[in-house]
Amino acid sequence: MKNKILKIVTLPFIIFFISFSSFAADLNIAFFASSSENGYNQATWEGVKKAANEAGNVNAEIFNGEFNATLQYGQIEDIIASGKFDGFVVVPNDTVGIAGAIEQAIEAGIKVASSLFPIGPDLTTLEPQVDGLTATAAGSPVYGATLQANEVVKYCADKNPCNTIIMIGQKIYPFDKLRYDTFLEILGKESNIKIVATVEGNYSPDVSLTGMTDALQSAKDVHVVLSNADQHLLGAEIALADAGYNVEDLYLMGGGAAEVAIEAIRAGQWDATFIGVPLSEGYLAAKAVIAALNGENVDPIIDITKPEIVGIDPIITKEVLDANPNWQPEWGG
Repeated sequence: MKNKILKIVTLPFIIFFISFSSFAADLNIAFFASSSENGYNQATWEGVKKAANEAGNVNAEIFNGEFNATLQYGQIEDIIASGKFDGFVVVPNDTVGIAGAIEQAIEAGIKVASSLFPIGPDLTTLEPQVDGLTATAAGSPVYGATLQANEVVKYCADKNPCNTIIMIGQKIYPFDKLRYDTFLEILGKESNIKIVATVEGNYSPDVSLTGMTDALQSAKDVHVVLSNADQHLLGAEIALADAGYNVEDLYLMGGGAAEVAIEAIRAGQWDATFIGVPLSEGYLAAKAVIAALNGENVDPIIDITKPEIVGIDPIITKEVLDANPNWQPEWGG
């Protein structure tokens, strides 16, 4: 009789255990960084890991794209062929060219989210341009560049000429070319604003230092440095100081809202930065992938420039920081 009772009691437990084990099977997510050595990507990776840890049954692994579009494309194809991963989060090096690899992943049943930039030929929209793309956690490069350039126009309103140096990552990147063209279009409408040099900083303070030093050999009486990346300004301000400028007297606009930028803005050394929330981008992109893998409906558009998501105005100045004393940047720079 005792044995019969034991069988009756344990049978539901066995059924529950089998059922729960099946439900809780581990999921594997690959994070394709544009460069794992880049601070912005490192913070995005922290967001991916945060989402994986919260889910409890998700493993995540990072792959270094080394700012090389061809390498990243091959990595994605190799990981698809391995059959080891259920989901991808991608920070694309080539937002247009990578679409072919993403299509292959989706055809293989892999859930894919893009972070930082949309994937496809139109970088002005967050609407999916690849059929089956799970989500895009990003902002339009044109939107950010427009806000930045308009701030320069305001600053230069009473200066004629207003000599401006533009710093950009690399014009070969589709997203940077779009930003650069937006800068030129808006600033070019103002007769008092003179573009005296363009520096490609490649998201490196050292490269930016060298580039700005070279630019200052011919560019004189500089009033403004407009950059899409805070890392560029780290090198630029050294070159400017070495050339005899009092950096606080200039207008310096960066991008990314790195900790170093926020500190410089609070100190009055820099003037503004455009919002960047890499940890949130990685976190929200990974959460979307995990939700899709669990059969949930997912909003494909995650606009990371919206104040309700990032918690602050997209153009961050000292006045904005003073009005939001509890806001904290998501990466070091």
